[in-house]
Amino acid sequence: MNNRKYHYKTNPMPKAWEKKKPKFPSKRMSHFSRIKQGKPNKLGKPIPGKSSTWKVPGIVFLASLVVIILIIPTLIALPDQDHDQAHISTKKAEKKSENPSSDNQKPVELTAGDSPFSVEVMRASSNKVEDVPLETYVSRVVASEMPVDFEMEALKAQSLAARTYVVDLLLNQDKKDEPAITDTTDNQVYSNDAELQKKWGKDYDKNMQKINKAVAATKGEILTYDNNPIFPAFFSTSNGYTENSEDYWENKLPYLRSVKSPWDKDSPKFLDQQVVAVDKAEQELGVQIPGDLEADVSRTDGNRVGTLTIDGKTFTGKEIREKFNLRSSDFSIKHKNGHLIFTTKGFGHGIGMSQYGANGMAKAGKDYKDIVKHYYKGVKISEVTETAPTLVAK
Repeated sequence: MNNRKYHYKTNPMPKAWEKKKPKFPSKRMSHFSRIKQGKPNKLGKPIPGKSSTWKVPGIVFLASLVVIILIIPTLIALPDQDHDQAHISTKKAEKKSENPSSDNQKPVELTAGDSPFSVEVMRASSNKVEDVPLETYVSRVVASEMPVDFEMEALKAQSLAARTYVVDLLLNQDKKDEPAITDTTDNQVYSNDAELQKKWGKDYDKNMQKINKAVAATKGEILTYDNNPIFPAFFSTSNGYTENSEDYWENKLPYLRSVKSPWDKDSPKFLDQQVVAVDKAEQELGVQIPGDLEADVSRTDGNRVGTLTIDGKTFTGKEIREKFNLRSSDFSIKHKNGHLIFTTKGFGHGIGMSQYGANGMAKAGKDYKDIVKHYYKGVKISEVTETAPTLVAK
């Protein structure tokens, strides 16, 4: 080191170089170049006379550089990998919860012990009576009355309506010693186990599991108004509104009021057409139908035909619907080429709960309690054992 200092002192820089020398070098010597100034010999030591000033710092720098190159990208990538892995794990967990394996999913069974009483059903095909536990009866009505691919909350709402219907019917039957329940649309459509197996084939177990789950979730619940079971009318598809009971039937019931039902537009049964020959229509109605038919029509709160006057004779929308087997009493008529073309909106009488409307509400995130309280105004959900103790005592 002393020799080098002495060398600098005895051989000062030329003044010409000092003038050209910038304050900071324009090009720094690389660490690799500086290492070359002191090439190691066979013993790993620098050769005398060669500079080794930058050897150790250079090695340290190289090692640091390797660490930076290898470690830093890993550190940057790891959080994203962890996040992605966590995201994938969450998705797998969600998928597992939505589609539990058969090992983890316990089958839902409705036993006789779940039912406080049995229902006697008169079978139209055999003219024989089947004695069925209440909850089993409800599950088979739901399986017969509502599409099984509907949302779970819609199936629950249908379960509640079916149970309430049969309880109300049994409490108000005229002849106590005869079955009051049929298996047709006169009451509620009912199919027994063998009939449902034939209907669904290989999908029977899966479908019944879904329906049993809906029924079990509402077990023992019925709809009441002023502490009495309601008449829970239901139908397939509305025209966008439900109907006041007195606008289609005779009785005015406070819980069967016209309400909006915008979800029904997605129903495959929302629109329909029926074509009737003019001469047949004249025979059915007992009127002469002019070529420039302009019927005088009044509409209900549910936007269905209240009354219709043709050739001076007035009919209700219900009468026209039933005479020509129309899907709905919301219809319009066009006279064309000797025929009447009826265009209808909705399917059914329109009173109470719309099934496709219920499914639309369920898809929108509403639960079965929201659904029934929308379509049946002012009702409460009660226990059958408290509301109908006379049936339970049988």
